[in-house]
Amino acid sequence: MTEIHTPRLLLRRWSDDDLIPLADINADPHVMRWVGDGSVLDADGTEEAVEGWEEEWDEEGFGIFAVELLGSGELVGAVGLSVPEFLPEVLPAAQITWRLGRSFWGQGYASEAAQATLEFALQDRGLDRVVGIVRPGDEGSKNVLRKLGMEPERATTHPLYGFPLHVHSIDLSEYQG
Repeated sequence: MTEIHTPRLLLRRWSDDDLIPLADINADPHVMRWVGDGSVLDADGTEEAVEGWEEEWDEEGFGIFAVELLGSGELVGAVGLSVPEFLPEVLPAAQITWRLGRSFWGQGYASEAAQATLEFALQDRGLDRVVGIVRPGDEGSKNVLRKLGMEPERATTHPLYGFPLHVHSIDLSEYQG
């Protein structure tokens, strides 16, 4: 089982006990406004998402982690890697992504978990390139990408939803770990 410990967090695979707290996070419109088309997810949609993330772990050897606080075991959210098949122009690459409950914003958890995930991608999994895909206006996520050392690569449009996207990237030769 793949686990990553940071000073404050445990990144791990998903369990059934994570579904209700993640469904609560996914039901918050403020959390979901930058995810996909901005729609919230109900419990069934959350379960489908976790099933898809677990399938990606099995197929790719990486995926989206459940993120919990080390001290309390409370679920903070989801951080990890996925293949951005919806945007073929950036392939081959893995996309780093995160989604944290609103009560955990502004405490550096997204940056801490994303940094550990980037190190996992480039050093443990041997990936050559990782991208971050954000929508204009999502300044919090852009700030995390800057902290990771990712540089703007291109502007594009989401092929399904039609809104603008900014792609940032880093490759193994640029990574300062």
